[in-house]
Amino acid sequence: MRGFRHWRWHLDETYVKINGEMRFLWRAVDHEGEVLESYATKKRDKSAALRFLKKTLKRHGKTETIVTDGLRSYRAAMRELGNEGRREVGRYLNNRVENSHLPFRRPERAMQRFRRMKTLQKFASVHASVHNHFAQERHLVSREVYKQRRSAALAEWQSLMS
Repeated sequence: MRGFRHWRWHLDETYVKINGEMRFLWRAVDHEGEVLESYATKKRDKSAALRFLKKTLKRHGKTETIVTDGLRSYRAAMRELGNEGRREVGRYLNNRVENSHLPFRRPERAMQRFRRMKTLQKFASVHASVHNHFAQERHLVSREVYKQRRSAALAEWQSLMS
């Protein structure tokens, strides 16, 4: 993944309650809906956004455009990194990452919240990799191709787990 340039990233943060306290989970999703990075923080400020952006850029390299919501922390962090020209902000542009929070929310509700930041970070990273492995673009392929890809992904997963 290091040398591959994704042409568009979508960044967003969502709140998560840990022992009754609000924490923030920052997520980066590429243009295909694959989760690139998840990062948990206590605050939602410039320093948290800067750490998240540096971590994502270090792991995945530079991108052509970064789509964010109107949070001012993104603008300040991207100005410091020199990526301000690559940033796009729009009302519905960030729906890709907003919808990626939904599969994460279901297991979170079933587990009845998290107890520690460390477990949130572990769960978010593992959930993202599993979701990326099984997420097939159903709307782009026929039913037969979808079923073949899904069974191949399941067989590969079972061979990894055994």
